[in-house]
Amino acid sequence: MSGAVDLSSLKQPPAGAASAGDYAVGEADFETKVLRRSMQVPVIVALYSQRSPGSVELVRTLERLVVADGGAWELATVEAEANMRIAQALRVQGIPTVIAIAAGQPLADFEGAQPEPQVRQWLDAVVDAVAGKLEGGAAEPQPAEDPRFAAAEDALERGDLAGAEAAYEAILAAEPNNEEAKGALRQLRFLARAQQVPDSALATADQDPANVDAAIDAADLELLNQRPEAAFDRLIAVVKRTAGDDRTKARTRLLELFELFDQAEPFVVAARRKLAAALY
Repeated sequence: MSGAVDLSSLKQPPAGAASAGDYAVGEADFETKVLRRSMQVPVIVALYSQRSPGSVELVRTLERLVVADGGAWELATVEAEANMRIAQALRVQGIPTVIAIAAGQPLADFEGAQPEPQVRQWLDAVVDAVAGKLEGGAAEPQPAEDPRFAAAEDALERGDLAGAEAAYEAILAAEPNNEEAKGALRQLRFLARAQQVPDSALATADQDPANVDAAIDAADLELLNQRPEAAFDRLIAVVKRTAGDDRTKARTRLLELFELFDQAEPFVVAARRKLAAALY
């Protein structure tokens, strides 16, 4: 889950949204702030969406409780829509989802908004379960940040998508094989595109199966909503029933979506097999 930039700033929080503040974690620092840190104390990972009032309120509850507990555990808030690979790696099925990580492994979890007393009871059980079993101590020092990636992330924080894209392209111009920059650029371009797709795209595609452009938009929206298998299956169906330019267009977009994930992921491997069968 390391080796990719945190693109959470692409999602501009609406008025009254939760402030991730010091607790925000993305793909770039998940290994350091969650997996490694969980060797010392349990880390509570809250995957949420700014579009879900219930998950925003749950994040606020956890922010209050982590301060009150004074270091007994640490909080990592992950905006799921901007960090799809984290959500997939943790096998998240719904938003919000809260997962306790200890010694680098998931320990316990719950899904859905919960009242504060129930969250408190769950947290106490997690802390009790790992008491005396972790190393303890201060967090490991973080490696120095590459200034080129820092510049790209700064551009994202300012909402300058063109500037961020140019920064990643400059890295690749100097280092064509820089996988981190390649992955970041792919994610940036996907998120910038998918966030422009209207929520009605799914209904439009379902009502007009012959509309290839509508199917491509619907697949983007499904992937943005953490449903990669549905997105892949939709485009594979288009490839199977079309020919010529329409088939090429759908296949090209499907291959682009594959590249957003680890190619060893079982659902990617399965989709590639289905694509091969559809083509031949």
